[in-house]
Amino acid sequence: MRIGISMIIYLLVCAAQVYGAQDKIRMITVRDPITPVTAHFLHRNLEESSRLGDRLVLIEMDTPGGLDSAMREIVKDVMASPIPVVVYVAPSGARAASAGAIIALSADVCAMAPGTNIGAAHPVSLGEMHDKTMEAKVVNDAEAYAEGIAHKRGRNETLARRMVRDSISLSAEKSLEGRVIDLIARDRDDLLRQLEGRHINRGGREVVLHLTGVKVVTAGMGKVERILNAISNPNIAYVLMMLGMMGLFFELSNPGVILPGVIGGIALILAFFAFQALPVNYAGILLILLGIILFIAEIKVVSHGMLTVGGLVAMVFGSLMLFESQEPYLRVSWSVILVTVLAVAGFFVVVVTKALAVHRRRPTTGKEGLIGVDGTAESVIAPKGKVFVRGEYWDAWSEDAISAGSRITVEAVEGMQLKVKRI
Repeated sequence: MRIGISMIIYLLVCAAQVYGAQDKIRMITVRDPITPVTAHFLHRNLEESSRLGDRLVLIEMDTPGGLDSAMREIVKDVMASPIPVVVYVAPSGARAASAGAIIALSADVCAMAPGTNIGAAHPVSLGEMHDKTMEAKVVNDAEAYAEGIAHKRGRNETLARRMVRDSISLSAEKSLEGRVIDLIARDRDDLLRQLEGRHINRGGREVVLHLTGVKVVTAGMGKVERILNAISNPNIAYVLMMLGMMGLFFELSNPGVILPGVIGGIALILAFFAFQALPVNYAGILLILLGIILFIAEIKVVSHGMLTVGGLVAMVFGSLMLFESQEPYLRVSWSVILVTVLAVAGFFVVVVTKALAVHRRRPTTGKEGLIGVDGTAESVIAPKGKVFVRGEYWDAWSEDAISAGSRITVEAVEGMQLKVKRI
């Protein structure tokens, strides 16, 4: 009996959830480059929307583009979604460039706000592509991909191809005129009004959108997704890599400290995660490593600053080469490079200065610590006698006769005897 009641309650709760979900529009905001984190975020929301039976998934987009692999994952999820998907390029001044343009083309309904643009979808390789044949293959593949999506959604295939081949970018008005998008909306309310009663084709069947009175619910990234999305920024990935290298250097030079090694290890792992979404040039990483090695060598070898200068040059060039891309959002900014390199170089310069000061410091212990120390002759030294040095009595000898009570200084240590002379 208890099991039956529990099952009824469970079914009622599920029914209430589904009933509530049917009166909901799930809104997703994309304001950053398209990365694997973005793909995972959209995939999760499209799955949840399908499971809960939302009326519509609305993606508000403003992106400069991103990774081809992440874009294709998103396009597959959008086209396979049983829930209608609308991509809205907004607000005014926003853009759907490169990968964002292809994602917009794949939506059931593509809308733009006035003053926005779409296009510039020419593929950009991760790093320099010197092979012209390979470059042509990549462009041809991307062109065919955009054309296929435009054909399936009933959009202008010629303009879709030109977005890839010629990297054209179109305003909202030109896009509507050329049948690249379906409508222009001033804001979200205007968009929903225009979508009301619209017929769209979903899997071979016609679906009519009924959105009047439906609640718009914003779906944001989770904490983990926000963190991973933040570290995918080239500037943050670069700083994490440098922090990781410095932490490991601390741990290796001072075994047992533990904390710098732990922080360095975590920072390097996060940096390597970010590298999968960035155009990493491993020659840049090697140059940065060389720079750090030269800084460390300066501590061990006195080169009068030449190793430090070489380390600075290697680190600057390595930082510039680290993320090799034509797109600004895939490169490290000059200001970050300058501050980071100067901070690392300053740290090693301080370490080198302290190390040199320690090397030049006069010994204070052992035989070397006694040489040059002043004391008092406790007896006549002719040539042997007793002296008082550093709170202790020593047997001493001198080449010249020294009277008792005279001030002396230690010249050498021979066994347990001191060679002294009169001050």
